[in-house]
Formats: sequence, structure tokens, C-alpha cells
Amino acid sequence: MRRLLAAAALPLGAVALMGVAGCGIDVKKGSGDLVNGKRLFVQRCGSCHILARANARGTTGPNLDQAFNRALKDGFHRDTVRSVTEKQILYPNLNGVMPAKLVTGRDAEDVAAYVAYAAAKPGEDTGALATAIGGEQKPLATAKDGVLELPADPNGQLLYTFKNAEAQPGPLTINSPNESSVQHNVAIQGNGIDEVGPVVVNGGVSTIRVDVETGEYPFLCTVPGHAAAGMKGTLTVK
Repeated sequence: MRRLLAAAALPLGAVALMGVAGCGIDVKKGSGDLVNGKRLFVQRCGSCHILARANARGTTGPNLDQAFNRALKDGFHRDTVRSVTEKQILYPNLNGVMPAKLVTGRDAEDVAAYVAYAAAKPGEDTGALATAIGGEQKPLATAKDGVLELPADPNGQLLYTFKNAEAQPGPLTINSPNESSVQHNVAIQGNGIDEVGPVVVNGGVSTIRVDVETGEYPFLCTVPGHAAAGMKGTLTVK
């Protein structure tokens, strides 16, 4: 238990880990809907934490793969990881920043089950789990009639649906719809431009209007940690 307690002592954000008394909540082996758990983890926790199999690359909370890796290598069962995770979802560290009960009931069980399944596990998800959070980014968004659409990932991943974009010189409106519950916006920089759109959620649209010349302009989400996690790209004007 010492190794798990050491991992539990880390100041986690969205799925904080702390000490377990009597191994925490009693969760039956194999319980939980992993597909639902993965979706909810990405939507509610992925903006804070790293979990490789969920393609979660948050920067404000600890890396869950690293947090559990040593305990698992020392022989702790994934059922124990699940118990610790579920307990922390419901009753997080009072000194941390994670709100209690980001998910509850069966949803909390599902998220805990997926974290226990995925943490520090090599390889990639397959089958239904592989498609639970949507496909890969598209390579290029192209402006039409002076309007460029750069949607945020609808499943809550810290990505735009396009890696990069292109437009012609002149007035340009950039729209970034965000269907997820994770806060996002769009901003563009470079060549004397530094425009930042409003942060939006749940169907809102972050919009900026600029006048661009030939060249390259970084675009990004300015919510702390999001660009560092991969929510950025390059707009090429030609």
C-alpha cells in the first residue's frame, strides 16, 4: 500500500488521488462501462490530466499514467486503482483545486473503471474504445469567402478538429464553435496581429476578425494549458 499512497499524495486536479482507508470504495471487478467512462473522462478530466490511451494531454494536473505506474509495477491490482479513483472523484482532496462530484453515480463508476483500465497501460485502445472519442484531426481547414471555420473538438479533447488552416490575403473572420462543456476559444497571432476571441462552451462560438497578409500566423486556444497540450496550429495565408 505504501506505493499507492505515495501516488495518492500527489496534488491531482480532475481525478485527484489520496490515501485509501481499507482500500476505499468496494468496486466489483469488471464493473463499469469503459466506453462511457472514456468519453466522460475526456470531457470532464482530460483538460487537466494526461492519460495516454484517452489522448488526454492536460497540463494543470498530474500525469495519471505516471501517478499509478509504480504502484501497478509493485503488484497492486487495477481494482484498487479503480477504488482510489472513484473515491477521489466523489471526495477530492480539500486542499486541491478539483471540484467534488464532477461525475456521480454510475458515471463516476464508469470513469473510475476506465482510469483503472487505461492508466500506465502500453498500446492503444481498440474496438469500441478506439472510436469512443471521435476520429483524428483533419489536416487542413480552408477559408471560403473570407470565413474560416476552426471547430473545437466536440468531445472535449484539447484540439481543434483541424491541425492547420489556409486563407487568402484580406479581411478574415475566424469562427471556432465549441459543442463541448470544456472552455475554449480561438486566438491568432503574428505579423502585428494579436486577436483573442471570447471563451465559450456548450454550443458557443468564439469569433475574431482580422486583416491578414501573406505569411504564417499561429492560431491557438488561450485557456491556460490548452495550447501547450496541443490546441494550436498554423494559418498559412497565400
